[in-house]
Amino acid sequence: MPGLEKVDISHNEFEGPIPNTTAFQDAAKEALQGNSGLCGNVEGLEPCNPAVVDRKNSPVEPRVFVIVFPLLGAVLLFSFFGIFCIFRRKKFHPTVEQAPKTTEVFSLSKYDGKILYEDIIEATGCFDEIYCIGRGGYGSVFKAKLRSGDTVAVKKLHQTADNGQTDQKEFLNEIGALTEIRHRNIVKLKGFCSHPQHAFLVYEYLDRGSLSTILSNEEEAEGLDWNKRVNIVKGVAYALSYMHHDCNPPIVHRDISSNNILLDSEYEAHVSDFGTAKLLKLDTSNWSAVVGTYGYVAPELAYTMKVTEKCDVYSFGVVAIEVIKGRHPGDSISSLLAPLDMEISAVLRNLLDSRLPMPMPGVEDELLTIFKLA
Repeated sequence: MPGLEKVDISHNEFEGPIPNTTAFQDAAKEALQGNSGLCGNVEGLEPCNPAVVDRKNSPVEPRVFVIVFPLLGAVLLFSFFGIFCIFRRKKFHPTVEQAPKTTEVFSLSKYDGKILYEDIIEATGCFDEIYCIGRGGYGSVFKAKLRSGDTVAVKKLHQTADNGQTDQKEFLNEIGALTEIRHRNIVKLKGFCSHPQHAFLVYEYLDRGSLSTILSNEEEAEGLDWNKRVNIVKGVAYALSYMHHDCNPPIVHRDISSNNILLDSEYEAHVSDFGTAKLLKLDTSNWSAVVGTYGYVAPELAYTMKVTEKCDVYSFGVVAIEVIKGRHPGDSISSLLAPLDMEISAVLRNLLDSRLPMPMPGVEDELLTIFKLA
């Protein structure tokens, strides 16, 4: 405004220093009144604070603000956007904790793996024989009372001369089968551990132990009355029906025996030991080597070598007769399958466990149905 000669800005409530031009510097007092915030070296105005004058007259600082503030805003915007994207990714694609690619893996839903591993080693005395409660085809079972007060059954794999490759396969079979199974008549897998020194599986502990152990003990067998025995057979049947018809793909156990049927405190049956289990997949071969416990394996499997649900059905029949008879039927299985000269009810009476009194009529009918199915 170099050509401006006269100004009158009175009563506008302006603030700040007046411009350093002739028109403002020579302005009359009345032309500037009514602006209490104005300052300058003019009559009627307060002198300006030097810092205010410098900031007002500085051409650099406004440019800095013009550059810095938008840049800072852009950085903050991108930061918030990045955090939002990460949060959204985690929300819709939750991270699955991968097992470490080492030989030490422990997975358990309720406990810290490392702590529980040490707890089990301590509770079993590093798998001392005094804690062993059973032996299977490829592992020994130990009872472990944890510091928490819980009791679990721990199946430790046997060490083999070929670095445990065969047992490792069975170990993974059992994990794969049991992690997908949820049934009241199938033992619950609580966790597993693969370690250079100890590979084991952790199960719920069932108080009564195996069916085989109870039947071989005179006192315990007498306590296993006919109603309990009928319910045991039904429990095993329910478990097999679930595995064969409700699982996808179907699961064939391949080692149903009295050793692999565990009983809880109420004498309810739980199928266990899935180390030889096989998933029946339509797009893969179901041919296999013969596995299972001697005396429970279907004879035709020895030459057909094909795994089907019938493998378990035959074994179930042997177990059912064993429950009725009180011991493994042995070679008498073949005579039971042969044509009979007497009524089947008479055969059943000759077969019944002599340690128990004769069953009541209603229970006898159920036993007869079981015997026919077996």
